[in-house]
Amino acid sequence: MIAIIDYGMGNLHSVQKAFEAVGAKAQISQKAEQIKSADKIVLPGVGAMACAMQRLEELGLIPVIKEVIAQKKPFLGICLGMQLLFNESEEGGKVCGLGILPGAVRKFRSLKVPHMGWNQLKKKTDCGLFTGISDDSFVYFCHSYYCAPTEAGIIATETAYGINFASGVCSDNIWAVQFHPEKSQQLGLQMLKNFANLK
Repeated sequence: MIAIIDYGMGNLHSVQKAFEAVGAKAQISQKAEQIKSADKIVLPGVGAMACAMQRLEELGLIPVIKEVIAQKKPFLGICLGMQLLFNESEEGGKVCGLGILPGAVRKFRSLKVPHMGWNQLKKKTDCGLFTGISDDSFVYFCHSYYCAPTEAGIIATETAYGINFASGVCSDNIWAVQFHPEKSQQLGLQMLKNFANLK
């Protein structure tokens, strides 16, 4: 069972339906015990980081997220869910994130925001989530901030938008993507299938 964390900020049902389309069982939940008992966990998200962190804190889900990651359960962050994993964000001044991955979330400078629509992935590694995904594949983005990991070694894919930014990361049992696999047609479904099949 895959638990999709519900903290009121994300296209939860689209993610759930995408997993079901590839034959994976996915349950939307904000209950700590259901999330902790799941085999794999997904943290989606659309919106502002400060509001997201506040909602996670109000629901008591911050320690739950840290616990399941510490237990080495496969964990997938999507869009804002990727940004939340890092130490801090420039959005709204300076906002602390979950601090699970070292690095910061930066705003695109002198570029039209949000970065919205289809753009390419440049693969840096073939880790888990990106198995069978061709280099230069197009996926769907919608964001104004990007993650800048401290450790270059965790960057799985990069995308060019004014700069080359980390559009996907993998670190141990954590995978995270800035784009929306649930909106990225067959390629996105393949990534979700890859995640569902991770051991």
